[in-house]
Amino acid sequence: MRIGDSGIAERELVAIGKVLRVHGVRGEVKVQSLSDVPHRFETLTKVVVASPAGARRELDVRACRKMAHDYLVTFEGIETPEAAASLIGSLMQIPEERLAPLPDGRYYQHDLLGMAVRTEEGTPVGTLADILPTGANAVFVVREAAGREHLIPATSEVVRQVDVPGRLMTIRRIAGLLEGDAHDEM
Repeated sequence: MRIGDSGIAERELVAIGKVLRVHGVRGEVKVQSLSDVPHRFETLTKVVVASPAGARRELDVRACRKMAHDYLVTFEGIETPEAAASLIGSLMQIPEERLAPLPDGRYYQHDLLGMAVRTEEGTPVGTLADILPTGANAVFVVREAAGREHLIPATSEVVRQVDVPGRLMTIRRIAGLLEGDAHDEM
């Protein structure tokens, strides 16, 4: 585990928001929520802000208010539009232990990303590289070592088992799902 600038191990941090832009002239920023937890932002007191370049720093949250689908956040020590502009594109992160527990069968994205994916027969498919939200269900982007990608629907019909501690997802092979696979001819 690598320790970031804030002293918190990077593996233990989870992104809950992304700074979109500066709002106003007092250092306030507009933040897109990446969290499904109601009132997550209203209760924040401290976050780690990770810049797109990878620099991390811990900031105290002075104020937060909901605005349409996003939040307006003010941090201690960030009092000008210029200072706030340095946060644009940054991820707001909290320690993993502050996450709300999920019901069985539900997972946080950080628990799934990087997970090995294989078929029920044990054939390796690749690594879960990204999760795409769609209207009906999410789609898992699974990347082979050679770089080829497979789009796997995140449904119980296809995803048969998720072993978070073992970092392994097992999927059912369905005709046409694994493009170019010899078993797709079934």
